[in-house]
Amino acid sequence: MQNNENKIALVSGANTGVGFQIAKALVENGYTVYAGSRDLQKGKAAAEQLGESAIAIQLDITDNDSVATAVKTIGDKTGYLTLLVNNAAVSHAGAAGRTMEEVLGLQRASTVSIDELKTVWETNVFGTLALTQACLPLLQKASNARIVTVSSALGSLTINANPENPYRSNFDAAYGASKTALNGIFLSLAIDLENTNIKVHLVSPGFTATALNNFQGTDSVEEGSKEPIRVALAEDLPNGSFTGPANFSGEKNVLPW
Repeated sequence: MQNNENKIALVSGANTGVGFQIAKALVENGYTVYAGSRDLQKGKAAAEQLGESAIAIQLDITDNDSVATAVKTIGDKTGYLTLLVNNAAVSHAGAAGRTMEEVLGLQRASTVSIDELKTVWETNVFGTLALTQACLPLLQKASNARIVTVSSALGSLTINANPENPYRSNFDAAYGASKTALNGIFLSLAIDLENTNIKVHLVSPGFTATALNNFQGTDSVEEGSKEPIRVALAEDLPNGSFTGPANFSGEKNVLPW
């Protein structure tokens, strides 16, 4: 095991939005950050902004070969991984530039295309778990490793079951329910790993203006990144935590499942 004097992180979807902000904070706090991006050129452009401690790496979490190559590259260079940040996600599989309302209207459980449902879940659920499984051998070699997965309060069944929730109508079968499934799988992973050196955390940025919602969120990306950054940098949170910004959550930012 490594003593983590040199902290190594991999952030998926690090070339923009919340992922970029998390990567930036990690670099500023002494991490070497592998900035994952489907488009390597966009990743390189982001890494240049992030600084010398950022390394662009091609990473498409829905492509097994891409995942294997990225993890092997990190393993060959460092031998271990301190932190995995699962940030990469999609909100729909249709044309870009549509309003959030247009997208949500097509993703209701009664009418959503099964092909679109599978495409969204392939990234948000299956691809995220595939990357995590591939990284486990490197995380196991760190003395105090963590997995931080960017989820959403929109995936909370407790919140969405409450008729007084003003965002309840936004709980769709594609993106929203994919986050519910993500929460379930990563809570399962937290239980699976609870007697190991690896902690698992889920975190919601809140309603942040990013490409996922056609930049229609109420919070800036800087504001929305605060809680994910806090969780990514924290080393003493309880395993299996699910937290979000104060306006979405209760005591100690804890969100209900």
